[in-house]
Amino acid sequence: MSIDKTVGSAHEAVADIPSGASIAVGGFGLCGIPMVLIKALLDQGADELSIVSNNCGVDDWGLGVLLAARRIRKMTSSYVGENKEFERQFLSGELEVELTPQGTLAEKLRAGGSGVAAFFTQTGVGTPVAEGGLPQRYAADGGVALASAPKEVRRMTYRGAEREFVLEPAITTDFALVHAAVADRHGNLVFEKSARNFSPLAAMAGGICIAQVERLVEPGDLDPDAVHLPGVFVDRVIVVGLDIEKRIERRTVRATAATEGE
Repeated sequence: MSIDKTVGSAHEAVADIPSGASIAVGGFGLCGIPMVLIKALLDQGADELSIVSNNCGVDDWGLGVLLAARRIRKMTSSYVGENKEFERQFLSGELEVELTPQGTLAEKLRAGGSGVAAFFTQTGVGTPVAEGGLPQRYAADGGVALASAPKEVRRMTYRGAEREFVLEPAITTDFALVHAAVADRHGNLVFEKSARNFSPLAAMAGGICIAQVERLVEPGDLDPDAVHLPGVFVDRVIVVGLDIEKRIERRTVRATAATEGE
């Protein structure tokens, strides 16, 4: 029996995401952003969303468009710069934020997708990440309305020395949204260079993974060794084509010989 995971449109793909859902979203900065799916979710109207992603885009792109529309209740991220509206909502108490070290966030997603409930890491030991007290939501008067709780810290032997490790729970979400370069109809995905970033991990953590892809091939066309994410983790595939907008977060150029003397 053939398995065809393609759907007709982005709006169809996200139609059943309810208000209050948790969603893992791939991307790093503005690289590998599933923007077509994000726009479809904006049009769909779901709110009170709990989003897990490395960052929240910028003011008018990426997850920033959902934030500006007041659709996001909580962000779990490792980087929150370059978004003025994010800063405003967080400091005014409109947005809950759970800051997580970047490598820890990646491993929390990977663990969730692998059936691992929690893991111990040295990252964050001796800091508020482990000891608690990080502001997660502010009150209207500027006080801390919600702070992070302390986590379990255990001494264990590692590489012949006794060290402290903090217990980090895995992350699983109701849905995942990712962007890939190529997919087959079975949902096997290939990502393009650095656009892979958090996407395979986000896809693994999501209960229902929706992938937007630039190009679709038939089952058997992909070299198995070239597949970055097996189709077992992917539930829906939509084709967005090669001409989608891809923004650059910071464009820098080097002066040419003709301009160096100017």
